[in-house]
Amino acid sequence: MSEWVDLSQREVQIAQAYAGGQTYQTIAKTLCIAPSTVRTHLATIYRKLGVSSKLELATRLEGEAPVPRSPSELATVVSELALSLEEAISREKALSEVLRIISTAQGDLNAVMKQILAYALDLCDAEFGIMFECRDSRRFHAAFALGIPPIFKTWFDDQGWFKASAQTGLGRMDAQREIINIFDVRSEDLNLSDDPLRVATVDLGGARSFVAIPMLAAETLVGAFVLYRQTVRPFSDDTTRLAQIFAAQSVIALENARMIKAMQQANP
Repeated sequence: MSEWVDLSQREVQIAQAYAGGQTYQTIAKTLCIAPSTVRTHLATIYRKLGVSSKLELATRLEGEAPVPRSPSELATVVSELALSLEEAISREKALSEVLRIISTAQGDLNAVMKQILAYALDLCDAEFGIMFECRDSRRFHAAFALGIPPIFKTWFDDQGWFKASAQTGLGRMDAQREIINIFDVRSEDLNLSDDPLRVATVDLGGARSFVAIPMLAAETLVGAFVLYRQTVRPFSDDTTRLAQIFAAQSVIALENARMIKAMQQANP
């Protein structure tokens, strides 16, 4: 096929394997390369062949003529592939960091969560953060914190398990199961109310910009990362996207540490 002339031998191998149904991981293992390298090759293959899906790739490899595309359409395809590649690499890095944390903590839940929170704060350039555990009916518990003002931590310690109202960032995150990114907590109407969580967040935590990131196990909300900045510096979409990926992988670390701890307690 003439279009194959534009592909390197490695690109032909990857194109055939991917069109045939193999995953990034399977191809990477077979060719002894990283999954991210497979994705990079696929982005190049898609661009060279002018395709935008696995199905289109398969039909091109079978000899069908390419679908005519305008330059703007081709630019859109390339942009979407670049974004997908960036997200895949970010997900891979997040998973690698979680696995590193799991391996070094040896089931120590406190050590696991301390390292995870530290990574999340660094990732998002936040002043302090809290990992909340969640139960039904919007009940939360500030299980782990890092960098938090002492008076704010004392407030959470006194609350124990508390209910977050539907108007708060935590409450909205629970209802929507999505990231809640607040530009400035002091500018919201809720700040004029006497909601205890919002009052404590502003007066004791000194928080201005705020983001709540759900930790989901399947469809169940098991916790949330809440990160705070004490100046009005909103969290960007790119930052929250990376944090969401990391939060999803962090559920693995949390459950793994709990499982190891339970096994250690059962077999002292």
